[in-house]
Amino acid sequence: MAPHTPRDSVGVALYRHEAIGAVLQVRGVDDGAPRLSVLLARRDHEPYAGRYALPSGPVEPEETLEAAVLRHLAQKVDVAGLTHLEQLGTRSDPGRDPAQRTIGTSYLGLVPTVAEPHLPERASWVAVDDLPELAFDHATVVAQAVTRLRAKLSYTNIGFALMPAEFTIAELREVYVAALGHDVAPTNLERVLTRRGQLVPTGEMSAPGTRGGRPARVFRFRDHALVITDPFAVLRPE
Repeated sequence: MAPHTPRDSVGVALYRHEAIGAVLQVRGVDDGAPRLSVLLARRDHEPYAGRYALPSGPVEPEETLEAAVLRHLAQKVDVAGLTHLEQLGTRSDPGRDPAQRTIGTSYLGLVPTVAEPHLPERASWVAVDDLPELAFDHATVVAQAVTRLRAKLSYTNIGFALMPAEFTIAELREVYVAALGHDVAPTNLERVLTRRGQLVPTGEMSAPGTRGGRPARVFRFRDHALVITDPFAVLRPE
């Protein structure tokens, strides 16, 4: 239980409000083992010293929530590399921070596969299906971020935020499979996204890969801002 919350002169509770960032990226595409991963940092002070946590910190009086989460993320990752940022929700369990009463507003951020931002010593990317024990309620924030991403991959064009500017269908499928957590047929993925007007062929062909094979058509996403393309769609396992 958090300590007693101080109050102002007229009895209104005074408590901390923090911004929390769950930044996701599909990593390992180049080595053939893509996994959806989240940016974590090991805490060096109590509470939960030594545990991993999401980038987070207090919202200053002159800041918006988005400005606060970007400031705290910037301490761990180059925020210029973020291709998408959206609010997930607000967490208000009175005991979520054992040090003091703290309201937390969480955000989902996405980084494309080609980005390799410099990380400080205590920060690292960790696969979302192999998380260590996290500080505070950050494990549930990660779960919410993954659920939100997977849902939006079905009914929006949010895949643009995970991909480089140009890609083949095979590369797109690898990222979708890792992000969704289940298999998707490349022909079905191309058909669905093309029918919704999300994919645009560039007219170029890829160079032959190291494993051989014929050159493949290169595509790009039509829009690089979030668009709802089919509000009732679900990309189901094959």
